[in-house]
Amino acid sequence: MRMMNYSVMRCVSAIAIGVLLMVWPEAAIIYLVIAIGAMFFLPSLFSLVGYFMKGRQLGMYFPIVSLGSLLFGLWLMVSPAFFVGILMYVLGAVLVFAGISQIVGLMGARSHAEVAFGFYVMPVLILLAGIVVLVNPFAAASVPFIILGVSSAVYGITELINIYKFRKKEEKAPVNEVMIEDVTPIEEIKE
Repeated sequence: MRMMNYSVMRCVSAIAIGVLLMVWPEAAIIYLVIAIGAMFFLPSLFSLVGYFMKGRQLGMYFPIVSLGSLLFGLWLMVSPAFFVGILMYVLGAVLVFAGISQIVGLMGARSHAEVAFGFYVMPVLILLAGIVVLVNPFAAASVPFIILGVSSAVYGITELINIYKFRKKEEKAPVNEVMIEDVTPIEEIKE
């Protein structure tokens, strides 16, 4: 019974996280960048504290990489929206250039062989996706979190349904007791 309660709690948590990701995907992006900043910040902070506590006495060099990581992590935590915007603009530009490159490559291939219209569909979709990301970077960034939220909520709901079905079958199943009445011991064979 205790295992069942943990399963129900896991399902309810998955549904709650899914709903939160669907309702506030922009906040999820910001908190993800803050969490990444914390992952840069905390280990480098420990490294610098360790250096100041014992490293100088042992003659160690100053951990410049840790200082840079600490500052970068702090910057990510203080201004996460700036980094999300930059990342999405870079992704959008890469998609636009990739789409254009594929279209130009297909046009060049037309001089050597016949290229069907269907080959142009994906490069055009990639180009359009890049343009959408460049026009509205935060909406494009929130789409994966919305998909993740829907997936999490669907997982939680289906798992709850499975738990309910399992409980129903468990309650209906008769308990079979096997009685062992006569057991003949096996003697060891001596060589």
